[in-house]
Amino acid sequence: MEIIYNNVSYTHNAKTVLKTNVFENLNMKIEAGLITAIVGKSGTGKTTLLEMLNALIIPSTGSIKVGKWTINKKTSIKDINELRKNIGLVFETPEIQFFNITVKDELLFAMKCFNYQLDKSEKRIKQVLLMVGLDESYLNRDPYTLSNGEKRKIALASILTYNPKIIALDEPTVGLDEVSKKNLIKILNLLKNKYHKTIIVVSQDVDFLHNFVDYVHVINDKKVILSGNKYEVFTNVNLLNEAGINVPKVIDFSYQVLQKKQIKLGYRDQINDLIKDVYRCAR
Repeated sequence: MEIIYNNVSYTHNAKTVLKTNVFENLNMKIEAGLITAIVGKSGTGKTTLLEMLNALIIPSTGSIKVGKWTINKKTSIKDINELRKNIGLVFETPEIQFFNITVKDELLFAMKCFNYQLDKSEKRIKQVLLMVGLDESYLNRDPYTLSNGEKRKIALASILTYNPKIIALDEPTVGLDEVSKKNLIKILNLLKNKYHKTIIVVSQDVDFLHNFVDYVHVINDKKVILSGNKYEVFTNVNLLNEAGINVPKVIDFSYQVLQKKQIKLGYRDQINDLIKDVYRCAR
């Protein structure tokens, strides 16, 4: 499902003297069926973009087109409810979206909210647990007592129960170790490649994003300042530095070799491949 932000502006506390303009006439397109990253330094409004997408907040001006729905000040409650059936949002702190004391009740709760195939709930719950790499032994556990990685998997499983077309994740790697990050990448690639989901990942973890995203939007100074595939964006070292965004380590390594040794390396996803290129060039 395609998403288009059209001249979107948003102002916090718009009716008070403390108002803050988060965005001004922001334009951004998110292609259907791809994994898109939104990056920017802290405080640039990345989470606000996801909250507007799910109509938790409404643009002050402009609109967001999500499939056949349009989000603006005129959007009806009925349309918002229909829209939310198609969007699954996982928050930065996953436990804030938990409402029940067992994993099973938590997953069933999401299905009840959207009246999704309740006659097949047992089968669906087992399916989504398997999708995120967990087994049935988790069903009677308290979701609040799980590890950070397990909580994120349960939060993701809870939105998968009602089969949304769009999956949005806010800072999904916070508190995760490298093994958990690799597992999350496998899950997201599965959801894109097998189930054709449109996936949006908001994160400052550029090394994580560099491994698997298709497209990247860079947010700074209340607007999108750069868009492109991951190769086009992450190799734009000067612009990323100016925007206060880290460069993926594998790209920074290549950049430093070029600056200090005048050796131009090809684009590589893994640092080990770059090291091999250095040896080849040195011969």
